[in-house]
Amino acid sequence: MKRLSLVFLLLSAAGCAGAMPKTSTPAVELHGHRFTTELATDEASREHGLMMRAELAADHSMLFVFPDTQPRWFWMKNTLVPLDILYFDADRKLVSMQLDVPPCEADPCPSYPSDAPARYVLELPAGTARRVGVESGDELKVEGDIGPVR
Repeated sequence: MKRLSLVFLLLSAAGCAGAMPKTSTPAVELHGHRFTTELATDEASREHGLMMRAELAADHSMLFVFPDTQPRWFWMKNTLVPLDILYFDADRKLVSMQLDVPPCEADPCPSYPSDAPARYVLELPAGTARRVGVESGDELKVEGDIGPVR
């Protein structure tokens, strides 16, 4: 009887494991190039961004998602790697770029504004936008669900 109970328990657990939703790594595509991405969809994650990272892989990015479209600006306080900062409107069209932005070495840190209102901001390793040929008006494609934006 104990053996039968154990078999039932194992089969039940296997069934539950199979029913669990599969998750995939978020990704974006820009100008025909795919980047794995981290999402910053709430105030805390947007404030922290890529701070204190010693490196950022060539195929990796961070996508900041805001609840509204307005002029944006970023700074590099406590960001240790140079970045390309790309600003996109509500339709995910590229409206502005700040390229090869260096880490901030002393306060006050300069800010890097968008030239037009933006709802999405993509950070890539410095030099990536030029390397892949990104141009104004390019569409940012997002794979998967961005989730709730706060």
